[in-house]
Amino acid sequence: MPVAVPAHLDPAESWDRATLEAFQLTQLRKQMSRLSQDSDYYAPLLRRLGWDVSELRSLADLARLPFTYKNNYVASLAAQPPLGGFMAVPRSEVQRIHFSSGTTTIPTPQFWTGTDLERWAQLYARHAHSQGIGADDIVQCLFSYTWFVGGLGATAGYQRTGAMVIPAGSQDTERQIHTLFTYGTTVLCGTPSFITHLAEEVRKRGLDPAASSVRTIMVGGEPGASIPATRARIEALWGARCYDAYGCLEFQPIAGECSAQDGLHLAEDFAYAEVVNADTGIAVKDGTPGVLVLTHLDKQAGPLVRWWTGDIVVRDQTPCHCGRTHARLKGGVRGRADDMLVIRGVNVFPSAVEELVRRTPGLGDEYQLVLDRSVRDAAGFMKSLHLRVEQIDTAADAQQLATQLAQEIKKVLSVTAKIDVLPLGTLTRFTHKAKRVVTEE
Repeated sequence: MPVAVPAHLDPAESWDRATLEAFQLTQLRKQMSRLSQDSDYYAPLLRRLGWDVSELRSLADLARLPFTYKNNYVASLAAQPPLGGFMAVPRSEVQRIHFSSGTTTIPTPQFWTGTDLERWAQLYARHAHSQGIGADDIVQCLFSYTWFVGGLGATAGYQRTGAMVIPAGSQDTERQIHTLFTYGTTVLCGTPSFITHLAEEVRKRGLDPAASSVRTIMVGGEPGASIPATRARIEALWGARCYDAYGCLEFQPIAGECSAQDGLHLAEDFAYAEVVNADTGIAVKDGTPGVLVLTHLDKQAGPLVRWWTGDIVVRDQTPCHCGRTHARLKGGVRGRADDMLVIRGVNVFPSAVEELVRRTPGLGDEYQLVLDRSVRDAAGFMKSLHLRVEQIDTAADAQQLATQLAQEIKKVLSVTAKIDVLPLGTLTRFTHKAKRVVTEE
C-alpha cells in the first residue's frame, strides 16, 4: 500500500531512498541522451570520450565523466558568443536570462525556459512551505532585484505559497522599516548581513525589531543561519525563527531548511548530488566534508553535468524528523574550497571565524579578515589571522575583548590571531553579499 504523505509535503520529498535513486537514474539517462544530441558543449565531449548513455547503468557510473568547471563555461562563451555552447534548446524557448556577479570572471549568463521557471518557483515554494509559510503571510523580500538571481526566484516561490509578497529589494533602509511596521510584514528574506544591518537601523530609530510582526526569516546568499552564533544573533534581534537557504546561479535552488532546523534538504528530484574530495575528486563518505558537485536532472535550458560548485558541505542521508527523506547538508555550506585559508597546515574557513566572533559578548555582527604582510612568513605562507571586529558594548574594555576572542580562536581553530577592536560603525555594511576577506599590501 502507498504510504500516506502529510499534506504539507510534496510527495517526492518523502520517497524512500531506493525510489528516489531509481528516479534519479531514469532522469539522468534522459538528460544525458538529450545532451549527447543537443548540447554544443557536451555532445562533442562525450564523443571524444567514447561515452554512450548505455554505460550509465548506475548512479556511480556518472563519476566516469569529467567535472564541469566555471572556466569551461566561460571558455564556451568566448568560443560561441554571446550565449555559449551549453544552451541545449532553441533560442525561441528561452524566457529568462540571469547573470553572475562578475567577481572572478566576466558576468556569465544562465538560461531558463518556461518549464524551468515553473520548476524553480515550485522548489522555492517547497522550502517556504517547510518553514510554515502560507497564504496568511506577508513576505518582504530584501534580496536584490538588480541583476541578482535571488529576488525574482524568491518572489515567484513565495507567491506560489499564496503569501502576499513585497518585492522591496535591498535599498532605501528608511522605507524598508516604514513598510515593515506599517504593513505587518511576517516574513523577511535576504542576506544575513542585510537582515542584521536592518535590525541595527531599526534600533537606531528607537524601535524594537522583536516587537514587529516578523516571525520567520529566511537567509541566503552568504553563510548565515547554519552558523549557530549567527542564527542565534538574528533570532534574538528579531524574535523570529531563522532558516537557511542555499542556491547558486547555475542551480536554483539547491537546498532549504525545514522547521526542524537540522540541515538543509537537497532538492534531490531536481539535481543529482555528489560530495567529493577537493583534491582527488573522489567521492567521500557521508559525514565527511567535501565539495558539492551537481548534475541537473530535468533542466531544459543550459543543463550542467557534474558542475563543480566549489562549496564545502557535509551530507547526511538519514530521514529528517519532519518526514522528508531527501539528504540534508548538515551545517549548510561550510565554506568555499577556494576561500579556505591554510594557516601553518590548519584549514580555516571564514564561517568558522564568524561563529566565534558572533558568540563573543560585547562584539557586533561585522568582521573583516585581513590578508596582509603581518599574517605571512618570509616564504609567503600564512602564519596567523588578522581580524577586525567592532565593539558593541562601550562599557567593555577593548583589549580584553581582543584577548578573549584571540584565546577562543586559538582554542577552537588552533591558530593565533591579531585582533583589532574598532568602534561600532567603522566597518563597511553590505546590502548584498558581504565581503569578509580583504587583501592589503
